[in-house]
Amino acid sequence: MTGLLSTPIFWLAVTLLVFQGADTISLRTGRHPVAHPVMMAAPVLIALLWITHTPYPVYRDATQGLVFLLGPGVVGLAVPIWARRALIARMAVPIALALGAGAVTAIVSAVGILTLFGAPREMLMSIAPRATTTPVAMAVSGQLGGVPAVTSAIVLFAGILGAMVATPLFNALGITDFRARGFAAGVSAHGFGAARAFQVNSMAGTFASLGMAMNAVMTASLLSILALFI
Repeated sequence: MTGLLSTPIFWLAVTLLVFQGADTISLRTGRHPVAHPVMMAAPVLIALLWITHTPYPVYRDATQGLVFLLGPGVVGLAVPIWARRALIARMAVPIALALGAGAVTAIVSAVGILTLFGAPREMLMSIAPRATTTPVAMAVSGQLGGVPAVTSAIVLFAGILGAMVATPLFNALGITDFRARGFAAGVSAHGFGAARAFQVNSMAGTFASLGMAMNAVMTASLLSILALFI
């Protein structure tokens, strides 16, 4: 059994099976926001690692193939953006204004709230890039003097929470334009928001992908400039 647990293919298969089970539950609930596949799958995998006394490095190495696939997956999000490039070009001004407002609000709100609670500078720098994708957020966090590992956890939590609350929040606010809904989800909840947006509407998914990509550039640029003065 010990030999099986250390076999890369074992944990890769377990991860896929657990996620498939969680996704099936999510589908049967009509993609209810609370039944997010990642939110359900993560605790199960953590429990399995704990029960089997499997070190995280073993699991990490076994699932490197899935991590690699994130790259092509993110690139694939450019396909719907290209398909609707004419519409996006016509909306360049409102998109730019929304991007600027969203990026600044995400940074200021996160850092501002923690500042009010007296959080140390290291934690402030760790949470500053929380609205962008994990690789970008970790790189920026390290540049600012934050803790990339903490940033990674914060980004994951922010993405899942954003994907869960986005649809009911937009409905409650009476926002029906899927372009606005998608862009807001992508800017605030990055990949998780984009994935959720595609489940709701293809137009929302397109603009969520756009928001995610543009916010990664905007946030990295703003915080990189900030790093020069701190």
